Amino acid sequence: MNLFNIVKNSSPPNFNLHLPEITCLQPFSSFCVKHSITNLKLYAMLYTYDKSTLRFVRVNWLSVMLKALAVIAVMFSVFGLTIQSTSQDRTESEVMIIMAEQNKFSADKLIGMIKEMNFNCPYIVYAQAILETSNFQSRIFKENHNIFGMKQAVFRITKAIGTQYEHAYYKNWTESLDDYALYVSTYLSSLKTESDYFEYLSQNYAEDSLYVTKLKNIIASMNLKYKFN
Repeated sequence: MNLFNIVKNSSPPNFNLHLPEITCLQPFSSFCVKHSITNLKLYAMLYTYDKSTLRFVRVNWLSVMLKALAVIAVMFSVFGLTIQSTSQDRTESEVMIIMAEQNKFSADKLIGMIKEMNFNCPYIVYAQAILETSNFQSRIFKENHNIFGMKQAVFRITKAIGTQYEHAYYKNWTESLDDYALYVSTYLSSLKTESDYFEYLSQNYAEDSLYVTKLKNIIASMNLKYKFN
């Protein structure tokens, strides 16, 4: 049997399928062989072998396409979740950076917040902050975030979260300022004048007998009354 007849008559046994007819005037030409191979490839694309029935069955391209689309959809879903997760992580990191920047201490920020809180004698409050922290260089300020040298309160509401180095410990320096405001509203709200304020501090706030004198020197040397006017 020649090559042409082999190619033409070849078909899977008992498949009840027939290859497309091949018409060629030159049985042994390269054209006929190429044409036959092309038809075989087309046949392979249209049918798949079913091992359970030992037969070739027509490929259900609709089912194949739906499965492929499902796989693609799952891949895009996973990829999308990954991007969303990365974006969310980046957003959370950015929020942390913004919060850290907002909580970063500066004298100007402290002055601005003291003004906003409407203390009766804001220049005394700022002078206390300078004195208690050794101009914002003390260990209590840097590690405890404690601006006013305060101890952790027991009998009033407080923003302190603990005690360290025998002084109140705060989450950040703004919490310390809030706690001082709570102290003032609890014990100093009835004071009307600068003299009353100084008198209370000398009697109740500090153990240093020169505490008020030091405050007055800071206020004068830094012209704090003008700064808070």
